[in-house]
Amino acid sequence: MKIVIAGSSGRMGRTLIEAVLSGKDLKLSAALEVAGSPYLGKDAGEAVGKASGVAISADYAAGIAVSDCLIDFTRPEGSLLHLDACVKSGTNMVIGTTGFSAEGKQRIVAAANRIAIVFAPNMAVGVNAAFKIAEVAAKILGDAYDVEIIEAHHRHKVDAPSGTALKLGEVVAAALGRDLKSCAVYGREGDTGERDANTIGFHAIRGGDIVGEHTVMFAGSGERVEVTVRSQSRMTYAVGALRAARFLGGKTSGLYDMQDVLGLR
Repeated sequence: MKIVIAGSSGRMGRTLIEAVLSGKDLKLSAALEVAGSPYLGKDAGEAVGKASGVAISADYAAGIAVSDCLIDFTRPEGSLLHLDACVKSGTNMVIGTTGFSAEGKQRIVAAANRIAIVFAPNMAVGVNAAFKIAEVAAKILGDAYDVEIIEAHHRHKVDAPSGTALKLGEVVAAALGRDLKSCAVYGREGDTGERDANTIGFHAIRGGDIVGEHTVMFAGSGERVEVTVRSQSRMTYAVGALRAARFLGGKTSGLYDMQDVLGLR
């Protein structure tokens, strides 16, 4: 399978390239960066100590056209440009980018009528197991337990709460029969009054080089249940993303997430 990586010189991009170059059934067909990047023209594997024979390029349309699947962990505006190119060339896509607007998400849904897409806020296998565990816990514990979601990431992350935290909120809210849009509370300050029992709270921490930590706290009377997952390496995301790319092999259309990839439906 021929893989093209977007944002190839970034932290996640480099990790993805390392994972692709280590995969015997995969070939790095292209590595993309934005115009003006100082990495353009360099070997994509240089940063991870593995020569790839692929030069980093800003010509995303050309790189996508010669590939079977694009893996994109960049920014919404860039991912949507790449999405259009994938639709044009019939190239499947794995999207790990977060922070899309409702309109951006709708464009992904529409594109899935023409190409196959895995779109998930977190590709790590352990995190997706945590989604399922949180869902089961919410169904068992019910409305007697208050729900708070705490997440922590490195200082460079630009969106908050994280896409993973929001997905955890969606999963728990659905299990409890609530609409997250109407019950979510983002941080607290000042005289907030007594906690509304139906709310789901979100709290974001940013600092240092934290890769990613997420906890769903179910706080009841006399006990507290916590579902926590800590990512210690970006390689966990890369391994999951490659698993998603392999899952798309042979598919021509459809919108999937990691629960589909892992058979957790």
